[in-house]
Amino acid sequence: MSKAELVEKIASQAGLTKADAERAVNAFINAVTASLKSGEDVTLVGFGTFSTGDRAERQGRNPQTGESITIAAKKVVKFKPGKALKDEVGA
Repeated sequence: MSKAELVEKIASQAGLTKADAERAVNAFINAVTASLKSGEDVTLVGFGTFSTGDRAERQGRNPQTGESITIAAKKVVKFKPGKALKDEVGA
């Protein structure tokens, strides 16, 4: 599902205009992004938790040359689905 399709579904289910639904989706994305950047987890009970984690530096291989390279450490975003979401999807 694309962002535009999500906006359409939210607009129809919540009785909002597409413009209002798009503002709501953008506000949600911005709030989650800001919280993760500041090191806070975002927990939506029944849906899941967005968090950040550190990925250690590791060795990789350049697929074109076969040369061994070092992949730098970085911060990654993680999502752990909540029980209600797992039960609904059947995961």
